[in-house]
Amino acid sequence: MDDRYAITKEEQEQVISKYFTPEGTLAQFPSKEKRKIIILNELNNRCFQPGKEYNEKEINALIKPIYSDFVMIRRYLIEYGFLDRKKDGAAYWVKE
Repeated sequence: MDDRYAITKEEQEQVISKYFTPEGTLAQFPSKEKRKIIILNELNNRCFQPGKEYNEKEINALIKPIYSDFVMIRRYLIEYGFLDRKKDGAAYWVKE
């Protein structure tokens, strides 16, 4: 990641408090790249454990209570390098 996406602790906290409700759901998904990265990182940390494999159904079940468009979130988690998966989509895991 280049300097445009250098994120301070303060920025991270501001974005998380702006986009997540007090109940822990995501009110809306940001359109700006830097904010997307912060939100995806937070979702990755909240939902998934490093070293554990998940199937697609499990991934969806963990994301769906947080944000209704769980398919988009799952796709972005892979696209932005937070999760990896087998080519056939049979298994997902936290990318290290």
